[in-house]
Amino acid sequence: MQLRLGPAFLALSILAPALTAQDMALRGGTILTVIRGVIENGTVVIQKGKITAVGRDVAVPAGMKIIDARGRFILPGLIDTHTHIAMDGGDVNESTDPSTPHLWMKDVLLPDHPSIMTTLSGGVTTVKAMHGSANVFGAVNAVLKLKYARPLEELLVRDVRPQLKMALGENPKRFYGGQGKAPSTRLGTAYIVRKGFTDAREYKAKWDEYDKAVAAGKAEAKPPARDDKLETLKLVLGGKMTVDCHIYRADEIVWFLGLCREFGVVCSQISHCIDGYKVADVIAASGTTAGGWTDWWGFKEEAYDGCPYGFEILHKAGVNVVINSDSPDEGRYLYLNAAKVQKYNDLPDDVVLRMFTLNAAKALEMEGRIGSLEVGKDGDVAVFDKHPLDSTAKCLMTIIEGEVFFDLARQGVTPVAGGSR
Repeated sequence: MQLRLGPAFLALSILAPALTAQDMALRGGTILTVIRGVIENGTVVIQKGKITAVGRDVAVPAGMKIIDARGRFILPGLIDTHTHIAMDGGDVNESTDPSTPHLWMKDVLLPDHPSIMTTLSGGVTTVKAMHGSANVFGAVNAVLKLKYARPLEELLVRDVRPQLKMALGENPKRFYGGQGKAPSTRLGTAYIVRKGFTDAREYKAKWDEYDKAVAAGKAEAKPPARDDKLETLKLVLGGKMTVDCHIYRADEIVWFLGLCREFGVVCSQISHCIDGYKVADVIAASGTTAGGWTDWWGFKEEAYDGCPYGFEILHKAGVNVVINSDSPDEGRYLYLNAAKVQKYNDLPDDVVLRMFTLNAAKALEMEGRIGSLEVGKDGDVAVFDKHPLDSTAKCLMTIIEGEVFFDLARQGVTPVAGGSR
């Protein structure tokens, strides 16, 4: 890792405007745009929640609140594409059935959960809050802007395709096999996946036929019986929903991506992609994002071949690579895990920074809104005291659409959550 000796941490002087303000300028900092290089002594202007100017010689509108960012580093709000925050731990898995695609994580989210504030303290502004990995077909995940303690509707990002959580490998077979239920093997898991999509394809064909009859004015047309599980899988087969699949092993990665081609399923991300480096060319050809940790391996059989050098192999193969937490707590350390990636891999700053910004935005299909500091994108910004790939860096401020949701100077090193919980 490239050690940067930034200025010593001083008492934070960049006090922010009121939380309700959406017009502000961050002036005098080193801007890591992620997409258009580094701007020294630069300014970012946010108006009505959107970035309206980024550059060195930028005029700040008269009367606008200004954050003095001299000596600081300004980068896009960090993005975690695999978290389990904003919910009670007991709600992560509906572990009564290996197939639960009819469930939606948005129904159990708590907008004042302490894990949101904890994650904000690491500069993270957007996450995908996910079902766990007990089930082959889990629940539909939720993309959130971390607007702590606001009404849930303000946190939910609804104008992107939802993603269904799926899981292969040891987790579902161990959980249900231990109860004497299917799946107890990878054979059983494969059968559940194939049967689920086969049933959904037949279900979709019946509804397509019914819709066609209605459009033709056939009054005698009767709708098929509704099945909530198949309704969700029908959305997947129709391209209105994608999947995020928990897969460790290379053989299962290849199998699942082949099955996705067979059924026309879009796999947005392979999470826990431990063996991904072994089949990097296959993942690259699929257009699927590879998500994972830097140095978690060896904690179970299918994680034995974890390799911190895999990030470079995947990147050079053309894979969209992201670093994610898979945790209600680790999200605040995305930038530290990124620093580990650079320690093990010969990758430049901009490539590594994208793994928790622009690449992650692409995995959520939100690259037009977040992930880089560009005019027209959401005013989601993280301010650090040092370069974020410095292992001693601290996040000083986290801003979402022009509003300050975390300020180290006010809230201290350990954030304390409030609200009604």
